[in-house]
Amino acid sequence: MRLLIMGPQGVGKGTQAALLAEHFGIPAISTGDIFRYNIKNKTELGLEALKYTDKGELVPDELTNKIVKDRLAMDDAKNGWILDGYPRNASQVEALDQMLEELGTPLDKVVALDADHDVLMERIAKRAQEQGRSDDTPEAIAKRLATYAKETAPLLDVYKQRGQLVAIDGVGEIDAIQANIVKALEA
Repeated sequence: MRLLIMGPQGVGKGTQAALLAEHFGIPAISTGDIFRYNIKNKTELGLEALKYTDKGELVPDELTNKIVKDRLAMDDAKNGWILDGYPRNASQVEALDQMLEELGTPLDKVVALDADHDVLMERIAKRAQEQGRSDDTPEAIAKRLATYAKETAPLLDVYKQRGQLVAIDGVGEIDAIQANIVKALEA
């Protein structure tokens, strides 16, 4: 199973990706986690990414595309994966299509989680307190949600037209949301 999990920040993509990875026995690949790892360890990539994330900006496509392609080519991703946080714009959809063609690994489905704006703001504020994430300031959150609405949300139409979109309500109990996703994927 090769899945994308999409939705605005705070909707629960990371939580659901981890549960789905366990269910299907495939890795959950989060571009955010990859960047945070590199930032924490002060790698060259991390220091470059920090210039953007601290301002609530997204890391440039060229850098992100390279990381994603390298990660999808790793051995643990040969039998499938769940990609969280990518693609986030039309140019990345094209880059992903090309990567998957080169790797001979077609995309199966796109899980789209959604929640009300106020729910998202509340969840992100709570996450910032619990995890101490420097990129979860109110200003950065607002900027990322606006960027998602403008650049990423329209991508769902692309996957809907391809017949790959599975839309799921991201509000409710975590286990119930996961059960809804699995049921929709296995239908």
